[in-house]
Parts: sequence; structure tokens; C-alpha cells
Amino acid sequence: MQTAAQSPQREGRLTLAEVLDWLAEDGLVDAAAAEKLKKERRYYRGASHPLVVIADQHWKNARPPHRPLALEPLTEWLARRSGVEYRHIDPLKVDFSAVTEVMSSAYATRFRVLPVEVSTREVVIATAEPYDREWERELAKILKLDIRRVIANPVDIERYQVEFYNLARSVKGASRTATGVTGLSNFEQLVELGASNKPLDANDAHIVRVVDWLWSYAFEQRASDIHIEPRRDLGIVRFRIDGVLHQVYQIPAPVLAAMTSRIKILGRMDVVEKRRPQDGRVKTRTLDGEEVELRLSTLPTAFGEKLVMRIFDPEVLVRDFRELGFSDEDRARWKEMTSRPNGIVLVTGPTGSGKTTTLYSTLKQLATPEVNVCTIEDPIEMVEASFNQMQVQPAIDLGFADGVRALLRQDPDIIMVGEVRDLETAEMAVQAALTGHLVLSTLHTNDAPSAVTRLLELGVPPYLLNATINGVMAQRLVRTLCPKCKQRIDLNRNEDVAAWESLIEPWKTGRPAAICKPVGCLECRMTGYLGRVGIYETLVYTLGIKEVIAAGADLARVREEAIKEGMKPLRISGAMKVAAGLTTIEEVLKSAPPVHEPGKAR
Repeated sequence: MQTAAQSPQREGRLTLAEVLDWLAEDGLVDAAAAEKLKKERRYYRGASHPLVVIADQHWKNARPPHRPLALEPLTEWLARRSGVEYRHIDPLKVDFSAVTEVMSSAYATRFRVLPVEVSTREVVIATAEPYDREWERELAKILKLDIRRVIANPVDIERYQVEFYNLARSVKGASRTATGVTGLSNFEQLVELGASNKPLDANDAHIVRVVDWLWSYAFEQRASDIHIEPRRDLGIVRFRIDGVLHQVYQIPAPVLAAMTSRIKILGRMDVVEKRRPQDGRVKTRTLDGEEVELRLSTLPTAFGEKLVMRIFDPEVLVRDFRELGFSDEDRARWKEMTSRPNGIVLVTGPTGSGKTTTLYSTLKQLATPEVNVCTIEDPIEMVEASFNQMQVQPAIDLGFADGVRALLRQDPDIIMVGEVRDLETAEMAVQAALTGHLVLSTLHTNDAPSAVTRLLELGVPPYLLNATINGVMAQRLVRTLCPKCKQRIDLNRNEDVAAWESLIEPWKTGRPAAICKPVGCLECRMTGYLGRVGIYETLVYTLGIKEVIAAGADLARVREEAIKEGMKPLRISGAMKVAAGLTTIEEVLKSAPPVHEPGKAR
């Protein structure tokens, strides 16, 4: 491939003809197809960037493995050929407030460039025109900074020119108008402001635009949670993506407070009250028209209200158990527990381990027209038309136990209790199961056997557990490797073998020939991971376990019996997914508790 050093120096913008000649010269496109498009170039004159026109042809690379010549690969090729650094513009890593100060929107539009990074020494500017240098010389004199050009996707440059500058204008406009919320530097002032009922300009057009933009980016980046966190002088916005928090933006404190007020209004929350936590919910649509539900939660902090928005995708309710990560064995054992007409089925794990998704997906399948499904939740996670959902109301003494008592008078077939927190709720769940109902609920324990002993510790008699429990499933979520960039490696290095053995120890389950490791690409935002999948530990409440419970055995004995009856611990479930190339040893070790050796009490 010819590089910039070999190419004659030239000035000016690229033409479609020369880019086609270069692609044919490098063997990426068929020469005849390039000539045909050149003859039709009059239709494209003055329209799009040459790379956009070529990408629109949907050609495949003439070189093996003949991948499609999409816009991003074409941009990378142009960067290599011109000898200029390639840059994929990640909006979550761009300080839009700083970069938009480098040049005006009109200047950026005129030269089709976009500042993407600025420091005290240099400014990095993205362009899709490697030989158009007129703006560079002019800008260097004005800024008195080093200019570093990078080649970026022309469509991204055009898109973010509009979005970054509009957003910066909105933040500036909001900063000027949100005068009623300045000075939130400590808790005492926060309480005083809440009592004074000053207007926060929450419906200002600038604030509306910033909030809409925040949501659209969160949906686009597959965020599961949005955190809006006030600090002393500014506010921080973070997204949780695949279980990991990423700091993405810093926003002036007055703007952040007005954004919080705007979201509270949409969630039908008390905007004036800032001294106590509040909950709310908002239903909106993505740019593609899909409905998304956000659950809101505020918390008073030293510098203002912290707001967390949990994003619920209604599509999770129609996912197959295989998509959730269930193996064939997990699915069979889970179906065995949930297809019985009565009894208690428990899902256990820490917050954020996917318990709600599992329960909702199960209820969605069980909620046929012939049965009455009722839930008592705190709060209602996702509104589903095929369930009868009730929310806990502590202010009027409507707790889980009272809710179950009320639901039993509603002729239910299946009851879902959000969480078993105390003996009263546990007793009501047992009573419901004894009277012929199927009860699904959650607990917060490390593994499945611990859920059984937790109920005993709460005070439920062993004979009642033996009469009602169908089974328990513990679960965790682990990040899955990006299918586009994961790399297969032979498991022969000492450190890899040691990591595998630490994962399955003391279970000697054998060793796979190879595992996969994360690499990083544009698809996964250079993290190497894309999405999450569940790992499961399923305890079916068999006769053997009933005998152990009746004999008053401890947790270690319950666990030993469960393993003897076919329960695979969480780490072993995770090891199977590592061996299948779905995740990594590190992800499983981070998420799942240690394995206990079969046949030994611990």
C-alpha cells in the first residue's frame, strides 16, 4: 500500500475519482467497478464525502476474507494511506464544553472539522480530509497551540458538529438562566433552598434539550443505569455499562440541579422536597421508537440531590431462557421447580445480579389467560399488562406480608413477592404455598443452600420448609466477550493454567484446550466485552435435602447434599461458559463465590 511518504504532496479536498483509484491500486476494489462509479460521479458531485459515496455501494473488500467495505474500515484505510492517525470519535470521552471553545460552530462546519481533545499544549482536531490544510495554518496562529490532525469518519464529524455545539450552547444557556440554584455547596443550604421553593428553570428549553440528549446517549450506549451526582463545584454524570460505571460528563452544578428537577417533574415527584429520598418512574421512547421505562431514585447528599435512573428494556420480558444464559440442565431444573401448581421458588443473589429479569421472564411465560398472576413489589420494576401488580406502601403500613395477605383474597394462582425480608413475610409466603399457590420470591444470599438456612434463621420451622420449598436458584451476571474481537488462546501458559485451576478448585473437572480473551474494538468501545450473561446454581428441593433439613444439619451439610443431588456451584457454571468462549476466568472469579469441595464440610 502506498503511504503519504510515497505519495506526492497535494493540497485540497479529496475527489471521488482519486479515492477510487487509490482503492483499486491497493487491491481493495475491483478496477472495473471503480471505473463504472467514476463515470457516474456527476450524480455525486458536491454531495457527500467520497468515502460515504463508496460505502453506499455496499461493496466487499476484494481481498480475503472479503469483509464489507463499510464507512469505518474505509476511514481506517484512508488514515493509513495518508499517514495520519486514525481516531474513532467516542462522544462519552469528549469534553464537549472544552472542545467547542476551540473554534466556532460556523468555522467547524465550513472546514468540516471537529475538535475532539484539548490540553494546555495541543488541540486534537478530527477531519476526513487529510490534504486540506488551509484551516490548520490559520488556526495554529490564533490558538498558539500545536495542532494534531486525526482522520475520523466523515458522518461522525458531521453528526457531532451539530450535537456538541448545540449541547454546549444549551449548557451555557442553562448556566445563565439557572440562577435560582447556585450556591448549593452544603446540606444546610440545600434544605434552605428546598423550603424557599425558588424556581429552578426545570422547563427551560436548554434544560429540556440536555435531558433529552442525556437519555438518548444512555440508550445508545446500552447503559443500564444513569447516575447524576452533585459535587462541590460541578456535577458528574456516569453510565453503568455491562455492570461497570464509566464517568462520561462533567456539568456545571446549577445545570445539574436543574436537570434533576426536570427529571423529577417528569417522574411526578415532589420537586421542592430535597431533604428525603424519593422514587418515581418515567416511560419514554428511544429514537427508534421503542418504549423504555426508567425507575428514578433520589438521595440527599452534602452537595445536592443525587439521582439514579435505572433503565428497563421491555424486551427482556420476551427473552428466551437460553438468551439469559441458562444451560439445558439449568432450564430443565428451573422448569421442574416453576411448573408445579404450588410451592415456593426462590431466586437469590446480590443487587444487580439479574434476579428481577429471571422472575419477570418466568412470570411472563407462566401468565397464560387461564391463570391469575399477582405481584407485590417494592417498587414495581417493570409494568407488565399480563400481571396484576401492587406496590409496597410503607407510609400506610402496606408491607410485603400485608400485600400477600391481601393478594390471597384475590383468587390468585401465582404470587410473586418482591423480597422475603422478615419472618412475617416468610410465614405469609409459606401460608400461600400451603393453600395451593405457586409463590416466587427473592432473597439476598451468597448461594442457593444459604437461602434455605436463611429461612430457618428467620424462624420458619423445618417441617414447613420441607412442605413448601420447590427449589432455590442463585445467580450472578458476568460480562460476555465481544464476538467481533475476542481472541482464542491455547490454555498452555503457566499463568492461564493456574487461573483455570483457581476457578474450578477443588472440583477437578478437566481443562479445556483453549479459552478466549478480550481484545477491544469499536463495537465494544475498546473494552473487549459486549453485554452480560447469567451464571446459575440450581438447587432442587429433593427428598435427600428434606431429610438433611429435618435432621437439623448445618449449611455445609445442606450444600454437600445439594451437590450430591446434581447442583453445580456458580463458579463451575461460570467455568462452563469460559470453556465455551463466552466470558473470561477473571469475570467469573470476580462475580462468583469460591467453590466448596464435594464431600467435605466447611
